[in-house]
Amino acid sequence: MIADEPTGNLDPDTAWSIMDILENINSLGTTVIMATHNKEIVNTLKRRVIAIEGGRIVRDEARGNYGYEV
Repeated sequence: MIADEPTGNLDPDTAWSIMDILENINSLGTTVIMATHNKEIVNTLKRRVIAIEGGRIVRDEARGNYGYEV
């Protein structure tokens, strides 16, 4: 499943509800790839983070963090 900014422009409670749904989907065996600028979610969940810049992978961490200041 590919999710492009699934929590964008949502209030925090709704964003975490969406993340609960995506985590449940993942726990059932579906790979979830998510693009996000939500630093709090990325840093809290500590899931695999792949950063792409200019079309190239510049970082791939199994238990990553956001890694960019916004």
